[in-house]
Amino acid sequence: MKNKLLAGPYLLWMVVFTLIPLGIMVYYAFTDSISGGFTLENLARIGTYMPIFLRSMGLAAIASIICLVIGYPVAYCIASVSPSWQKILSMLVMLPMCMSFLLRTLAWVSLLEDTGIINQLLGHLGIGPLPLIRNNGAVILGMVYNYLPYMITPLYTVLMKIDPRLDEAAQDLGCNRMQVFRRVTLPLSVPGIISGITMVFVPAVSTFYISQKLGGTSTVLIGDVIESQFKTAYNPNLGAALSLVLMVMVLICMGIVNHFSSDDEEEGGVITP
Repeated sequence: MKNKLLAGPYLLWMVVFTLIPLGIMVYYAFTDSISGGFTLENLARIGTYMPIFLRSMGLAAIASIICLVIGYPVAYCIASVSPSWQKILSMLVMLPMCMSFLLRTLAWVSLLEDTGIINQLLGHLGIGPLPLIRNNGAVILGMVYNYLPYMITPLYTVLMKIDPRLDEAAQDLGCNRMQVFRRVTLPLSVPGIISGITMVFVPAVSTFYISQKLGGTSTVLIGDVIESQFKTAYNPNLGAALSLVLMVMVLICMGIVNHFSSDDEEEGGVITP
């Protein structure tokens, strides 16, 4: 009984800040903006924005893969050092998150713009100005920079908990360092990989400020469209429908990733040289 009472604040929080907003979004998605009656017109217009959906998910997927490629070695190195150094390096990873998200993004604008710091340095070398901003590459760079700590943290947490005696056992059975990593460390770190991809992909696919500041007119993401429906077009019903479809698409993608990761974990393996 006491355990149920302790769960009360969490359940209240979930109802107030998750279920009720979700219910409001569903209500607006299936109602007309003029009469307030039930309609499927908002969902019928989703097809018009499908290229933007695909672009958003593609850029978010690329950013997630880059974060994984960069974040895994960083997390592995942090987990391999002494506990005192782990605390210091973990703090350095999270230190940029103490700065405002907006300021971090604006800092890249000042670095990448045509008259920015990087192009000024290149100009002294007789190069440029290069088109470093207002393109997909700049948007991906902004995503990777802002969301990389979200990849490193869960990976480090999982890698740190792997028993080092498993590595020693694999080496005793004749595995070299690469085989130990491929057959022991990597399979055991799959939960951290899945968590990291989820924590990067979800905010990246719905971002709008990064694309507005670092992207061009051709780099419009679904987050920009949703924001414009609420702030500019004053059509919250269509904005809610777009948000609902985006949420469903993200859940489907995460479900597919989790399904394949579960299959890999169930198959297991035998440590052989």
